[in-house]
Amino acid sequence: MGGHEHGTTGHVLHWARAYDALVWVLTLGNEGRFRQRLAELARLEAGQSVLDVGCGTGALAIAAKGFVGAGGEVAGVDPSPEMVARARRKAAKAGVEARFDVGTIEALPFADGTFDTVLSSLMLHHLADDGLTQGLGEIARVLKAGGRFLAVDIGGAGGMRHGPFLRMGKHADFDLDTLAPAMEAAGLRIVDRGEVGQKLVRGLSNLRFLLAVTG
Repeated sequence: MGGHEHGTTGHVLHWARAYDALVWVLTLGNEGRFRQRLAELARLEAGQSVLDVGCGTGALAIAAKGFVGAGGEVAGVDPSPEMVARARRKAAKAGVEARFDVGTIEALPFADGTFDTVLSSLMLHHLADDGLTQGLGEIARVLKAGGRFLAVDIGGAGGMRHGPFLRMGKHADFDLDTLAPAMEAAGLRIVDRGEVGQKLVRGLSNLRFLLAVTG
């Protein structure tokens, strides 16, 4: 991974405050409903341990904490120090106990079998092919036996042609569904897939999800 910013093959975002403003615009002010929908798709339950990979400014991790409750644990990693710092501030302001660390999907800073669920929302398209392969292997490694991985990203032909925000990704023609074989090869068995449903993000023609389990 030498030569990659912060040790990742992906595009690293440093404009944390502007990022939150952009997400508000893209979701038409419905970011809360969007994050709740993702938590529901991941089938989060009270007492679970959850990791958000590429957590950005922490919105999904903070929402996840509401599902797992006081007995659950939530962590987020992102290669951008600015994003992690803002995530920590947001969690503190909201009174939510969640851990945020600088880290990459290619080398997750956690022991084997740490989490019940790993989440990835609109970040896989930022990675180069080798980063995707490494990252999926790392996700499988940190999940417990029978743990779940929810990946949400663009799918379908031409999905990435919509919106400048997503054109920052490594793959101009990214299709989440094509990752299914790589996920299976990493030991992540697909158990559910489809459209996210509600069109809560402006300019995305086909927002899709893959839900996989280990073991």
